[in-house]
Amino acid sequence: MIIVLKPNATEQQITHLVKRVKALGLKPMISKGIERTIVGVIGEEELLRVQPLEVFPGVEKVVPILSPYKLVSREFKPADSVIKLNGSTAIGGTPLVVMAGPCAIENYETLLTVAKAVKKAGATVLRGGAFKPRTSPYSFQGLGEEGLKFLKDVGKKVGLLTVTELMDVRDLGLVERHVDIIQIGARNMQNFDLLKELGLAKKPVLLKRGMSATIKEWLLSAEYILQNGNFNVILCERGIRTFETDTRFTLDINAIPVIKAASHLPIVVDPSHSTGKWGLVAPIAKAGIAAGADGLIIEVHSKPEEALCDGPQSMLPERFAKLMTELRRVARAVGREL
Repeated sequence: MIIVLKPNATEQQITHLVKRVKALGLKPMISKGIERTIVGVIGEEELLRVQPLEVFPGVEKVVPILSPYKLVSREFKPADSVIKLNGSTAIGGTPLVVMAGPCAIENYETLLTVAKAVKKAGATVLRGGAFKPRTSPYSFQGLGEEGLKFLKDVGKKVGLLTVTELMDVRDLGLVERHVDIIQIGARNMQNFDLLKELGLAKKPVLLKRGMSATIKEWLLSAEYILQNGNFNVILCERGIRTFETDTRFTLDINAIPVIKAASHLPIVVDPSHSTGKWGLVAPIAKAGIAAGADGLIIEVHSKPEEALCDGPQSMLPERFAKLMTELRRVARAVGREL
C-alpha cells in the first residue's frame, strides 16, 4: 500500500511515520514528488490493521496498491521517473537517449572507430558486450575484463557513457567499476539472485524483457531491483518469441504504451535484436519513438561482415548517421528531442 502525505507534512512527521512502519516489521520506501511525498509500504499489510496509519500527523490517506508489482507501479509514483546518467544526460524526460555500438567488443581499434562515428551522429551512450551469452558454447564469448577496460577507456576518450551486459553476480563489482549502466539481458531477466544484488548496486540498470516473458513478469523482475533500494531502472523491449520466422523476434510495440500506463520507469527499444536484420532497424526504431519510447539501443559495426557476433543486424556507421537524422524528425513530431 501507499501512504499519501499532506502537502505540508514536515520532515519530523515523515521520520516518525517511517519509524513506526519499521517497528511493525514492514519496509517503507519514500518517494518525494513535486507536490507531495508518498511512502510505499512493502510487506504483510495485515500488520497495519493493528495500527491505523491514517491517524498519524501529516498523513492524508492510505491507499492499497492492487497490482502485484508495487514500487514500479504508477500507483506508487504517478510521475515519470527520470534516471540521471551523469550531470548532463538523463533518460525518461523530454530528450531521447540513443545507445549505440558493436554487439561484442572485439578489439580496441574497432571499438574506437565505431565510438567516434556514433558520437558524431548524436549517440550519448556506447554499448558493447564484454561477456556474451551465446546459444552455442563454441561461439565467441567476449573478451571479459579486457573488453571492459577497452570500453571504459574508449568511452572516456570519445566522451560517451557506457553500457554492457552483466551475466554473473560474481562479476558485478568488476562491471560496476568499468561502466555507467549495467545491462541485464533477456536470458537473465528472471535471475532473481542477480536482480537482488543489482538492487544494492549504485549504477543504473537496463533490464531487457525476456524473450517469452509477459509484461507482468517483466515488471515483477524490475520490482526485485527496486525493492532492494536501486530505483534507477530502465526497461528495454527487445522483442519476444512468436510463431513468426521472418524476423529474429517480434517487437511488441504494444508494450511501450502499456508500460507507460502501468509504470513510472523509462523504457527503451532494441530494434536490432528484435528484427535481426539491419535493414529493418530504421523503421522499427522510428516506430518505437513514435509509440513513446524514451530511447533506443542500436548495434553499429564498421565491418558487419567480419563481426564476431550479430553482424547481420548491425548497421554501418553511415547508415546509423542517416537514421539519426530521420529520428530527429520523428522525435519533434511527438514532442521529444534528440
